[in-house]
Amino acid sequence: MMRFRYDEQLSKLNASLIEMGALVERAIANAAKALEERDVKTARRIIAEDETIDEQERDIESACLKLLLHQQPVAGDLRQVSTALKMITDMERIGDHASDISELCVYLAGQTYIKKLEHISSMANATIKMVKESIDSFVKKDLDLAQSVIAYDDVVDDLYSTIKKELIGLVHENVDNGEQAFDLLQIAKYYERIGDHAVNIAEWVIFSITGMHKDKQVL
Repeated sequence: MMRFRYDEQLSKLNASLIEMGALVERAIANAAKALEERDVKTARRIIAEDETIDEQERDIESACLKLLLHQQPVAGDLRQVSTALKMITDMERIGDHASDISELCVYLAGQTYIKKLEHISSMANATIKMVKESIDSFVKKDLDLAQSVIAYDDVVDDLYSTIKKELIGLVHENVDNGEQAFDLLQIAKYYERIGDHAVNIAEWVIFSITGMHKDKQVL
């Protein structure tokens, strides 16, 4: 009976993580769309909705702590709950970065862009893929998927390097491009950090399955 109740609570925890993951995925996608379309209304909505992601983090954290305190989980279950606690911290930061991007969208909305945003859009799509698959890997206990997320971070890093070189070149061509170039580079940096947070999630998923974190035996 105790095990059934515990499994039920773990199932609810997974559902909450999926829900929080969907919120941050949508925030990243909408931030990219708002930037491309200069959509101030959508950007402001993303900023406002960041509080919902913060509330979700607090709720899941509370559920995890109750599981730890009342159920006294064995090693495998303990890894799963402690991984969930780590994941929500990274997901909350991803939500923050989507909000940061949206704030810059509002600022840039009245300007003509100094370059096409195709590489920034590609970064957004790449990080959405990483975030989704990192959370899926936890729910499915899929070690290969978690490892593929870590490997895919190279795609995001390469796109960031490309954007950085392009923006530096535009500033060399015309110093007046400097301010917007800095803002666009900051947006790219936020996407790069989102990719890093997805890697963190994937590394903790590997820990939840194997007890290894960054090639060290932890639990």
